[in-house]
Amino acid sequence: MGALFGIARPSVWPEIGFGGGEHLAQLAEQHPQTGFIGCEVFKNGIAKLLGQIERRQLDNVRIFADDARLMIAVLPPASIERVFILFPDPWPKRRQRKRRIVSRAMLDGLAEIMADDAELRIATDDSSYLSWILEYLIAHPAFEWLARRPSDWRERPPDWPPTRYEEKARAAGRLPAFLRVRRQPGTLGNNRNQVASVSY
Repeated sequence: MGALFGIARPSVWPEIGFGGGEHLAQLAEQHPQTGFIGCEVFKNGIAKLLGQIERRQLDNVRIFADDARLMIAVLPPASIERVFILFPDPWPKRRQRKRRIVSRAMLDGLAEIMADDAELRIATDDSSYLSWILEYLIAHPAFEWLARRPSDWRERPPDWPPTRYEEKARAAGRLPAFLRVRRQPGTLGNNRNQVASVSY
């Protein structure tokens, strides 16, 4: 991972689908020793993050402008300390659900690249997608949902910067959910190669 950032970074945190990049840029500024990989396919979002990188003079951010699953398939095992999937497209129609980024194949791939006790953070404001996400997370042997009380997922933790999608959801009267999940030691996903083969 050192070659990716020019210098060795003690930890690397990818954000899958960074939108406008405000969350990633703020974290990168707060954690200058951490390497960040932003995955996004939309040019407008990439341009916004590039603007943030320039304004904040960040040297610890790299952009992967393609399907994040291609990157996950080649990252070294147990190399990632934290992953963010914030307000992904819920694809609400039944025929579209196969396009949802949270799936068994995706979780298998993340389980391979995440270190023991690494954290996966997922946010959504769609109640149907929340149920879908929890169903897959709870069923997966490599992950443990860290919530112990309702406030653990109804309130965004202080070290979790807001995004414009959260602001839009609240303005529309939708309450976001903030899920924190731990990568349990001694467990593995099924087949990381499946990740790159699933279509949106």
